[in-house]
Amino acid sequence: MTAFPRRTAARSLLLAALLAAAAATLSACAPVVVGAAAGGTALVATDRRTAGVQLEDQNIALKVESNMRRHFGDKAKVSAAVYQTVVLLVGDIADEASKQQAGTLAGKVENVSRVVNQLTVGPVATGDIVRNDIWVNSKVRAALVNTRGVPSRTIVVTTHRGTVYLMGKVTRLEGDYAAAAAANVSGVQRVVKLFEIMSPEEERALLEAGKNPEPQKKAAPITTPGNDQAPAGSGSSSGANVEVMPIQ
Repeated sequence: MTAFPRRTAARSLLLAALLAAAAATLSACAPVVVGAAAGGTALVATDRRTAGVQLEDQNIALKVESNMRRHFGDKAKVSAAVYQTVVLLVGDIADEASKQQAGTLAGKVENVSRVVNQLTVGPVATGDIVRNDIWVNSKVRAALVNTRGVPSRTIVVTTHRGTVYLMGKVTRLEGDYAAAAAANVSGVQRVVKLFEIMSPEEERALLEAGKNPEPQKKAAPITTPGNDQAPAGSGSSSGANVEVMPIQ
């Protein structure tokens, strides 16, 4: 007769912990970053980065966000998502000059190879916006997990104001299908692809190892903007590795 009360108590403790975590996230009014080793110290074995690179990416993210808090204080809410030493900056910041300065500061962090500055100039997002981003982000993660041919464990998902950013090391077809899955999630306003595309040699090695998901027949449509990515320290964006999915 004691098993039922114990189970009830355990469920109550778990619910309390989840609510506390959610409250802490909402109070920060920060963009939502979820994915391989995001927001913690655990390394994901199925991530296509080495354990050393995963750890380095975590350290870079912590340093970048610490620098942002120290420099801008309450005038900005900046989140850094990092994959293979490429830093994505999302969040809200007071003005264009501060946005450029944030990009420069991020680029000066040791081992950063490139900065993609996607900060929004304007007031910090309200609690309602943050709550919506959390909900959208969770749905996108579920969509990636449930989409055949998408290596979801190696993809980092970041959501801010309805825009979903996808980072990871994938084949071009995997990236197309991941972006298409995200674009079909309700509440998503835009999908930005920041993938590192595997070389033909890497794809062959993956196939030989038997780890490549079964190819699908039709690739998702993509559009490629002209100037959205930049070298570290520039504070702006240039290059051709950023792809934006149209939302239908």
